[in-house]
Amino acid sequence: MENIALKASGITKYFHDPVTFPVLKNIDLEVKQGEFVSIVGKSGCGKSTLLYVLSTMDRDYEGKLEINGKMATGSTLNELAYIRNSSIGFVFQFHYLLPDFSCLKNVMIPGLRLGKLSPKEVEHNAYEKLKMFGVEDLALKQSSKLSGGQQQRVAIARALINDPAIIMGDEPTGNLDSKNTRIVFDLFQQLTKEFHQTIITVTHDDDFAHKSDRIIEMADGEIVK
Repeated sequence: MENIALKASGITKYFHDPVTFPVLKNIDLEVKQGEFVSIVGKSGCGKSTLLYVLSTMDRDYEGKLEINGKMATGSTLNELAYIRNSSIGFVFQFHYLLPDFSCLKNVMIPGLRLGKLSPKEVEHNAYEKLKMFGVEDLALKQSSKLSGGQQQRVAIARALINDPAIIMGDEPTGNLDSKNTRIVFDLFQQLTKEFHQTIITVTHDDDFAHKSDRIIEMADGEIVK
């Protein structure tokens, strides 16, 4: 039986401004370990809202969410923070690297925050993640001095520093040109094929989505395909 990295059951969420209305409607979803999933749909369909619920950053919902076999729904803020830091890596449209920090220091931050390893071990692992993506020669360079494609590769390395069960991406190629979009996709595909990494992305890029393992299409707060 294949391992389930994430399971969502009956996820429903309401927005209340200016009136109460459902933005997510009774969503059931399973993502297997090592699967590369793209969530697509028109703007306003609820896909980014769903991602933020799945990532545990949004707690205001009905239904149940399990991550890596553990129930996330009902957890305390501290417990959710630990789940996010240990089990989920984030890659956003904007890289959110600290501009005055070196690439190496940026990648180290989540590992230092988790506190499972010594700073020396975190530094070694951070360098290895940069090496995985071919940017180890930029380790000591300020992140603000990098190109957009290089910054996103460093951001992916940062997302992997704690060996998370799942990487979640919110438009991870939205700010990149076609060449760097291909590079990021190839990195994601390498992570799933070689390292059995689970990846869930929200994207408007049809080419990106159609190359992933599975497309989940949303409309009006529901999964339609």
